[in-house]
Amino acid sequence: MQDSITKILKAIADPKRREIFHALIITSSALSISQISGQFEISRQGVTKHIKTLESAGLVEITTHGRERFCVADAKPLKQITEWASFYEQFWDKAIDNLGNFLDSKES
Repeated sequence: MQDSITKILKAIADPKRREIFHALIITSSALSISQISGQFEISRQGVTKHIKTLESAGLVEITTHGRERFCVADAKPLKQITEWASFYEQFWDKAIDNLGNFLDSKES
């Protein structure tokens, strides 16, 4: 599981990849790599490289129809990040509660 989290974090760490992923999510349909490339001021090869990283993380699925390759976003893997971060959220919530309790006891 840790390996998939690392891949997801790596994929979303780059602002351009987040933009590409966001464009696919809001479109909520398959876009060709050419259509995606047309939305960004980087080369088609650059877009393809970003899409491959997103695909490796499970955030994008690529299918081929004839000579054209289409991409569809899948946000489900992001749930792993939410679950991972939730542990630390609980840790900090407990630490803040403990600090509040400590400070309250000092006021008395």
